[in-house]
Amino acid sequence: MLDHFLELTATQPLLQVLIVILATFVLEDAATVITAIQVHLHTISIPVALGALYTGIVLGDVGLYALGALAAKWSPAQRWVNVPSARTQQAWLNRNLFVVVFVSRFIPGTRLPLYTACGFFRAGLAVFTAATFCATLLWTTALFMLSLRVGGALLAHLGAWRWVGVAGFVAAIILVGRLVARTQKHKI
Repeated sequence: MLDHFLELTATQPLLQVLIVILATFVLEDAATVITAIQVHLHTISIPVALGALYTGIVLGDVGLYALGALAAKWSPAQRWVNVPSARTQQAWLNRNLFVVVFVSRFIPGTRLPLYTACGFFRAGLAVFTAATFCATLLWTTALFMLSLRVGGALLAHLGAWRWVGVAGFVAAIILVGRLVARTQKHKI
């Protein structure tokens, strides 16, 4: 569906930006892959695509932080914020915030709990945002370039079946991420 919307708005880059940003709120990796393939089809330009992807992903991450901060204001949650062990964990998180947030971008399944915890314990928002932005630049650019290359090969060699190949590529990326997350969960 994302590809259809991008095709319909090929002459309206601002609308494309909004569509890509909204798509990242649903599935970041799928939005990245599909947007890269649309770049290959000349539906959207690389600067518009990457700018929208970066913006959407960082906004989504800051949104998770905000949910955590909002949860901390809930009366029953106050008991977890003010216990001595929480203060110790909060101090550790603040000292290591950039590295922890940066690394979490590359470990599937860690962002939701970590980013909401950052907001809950009021870790530095500026450092949090800088870390997520830097990690997003690296991760999203790498996935985008891989998708551009693989997507181009799929489009060139699969003819009418190209979208089946693209769907398989998106599914493979999502499944690999989930398998890695499951493997990491069993190691802990």
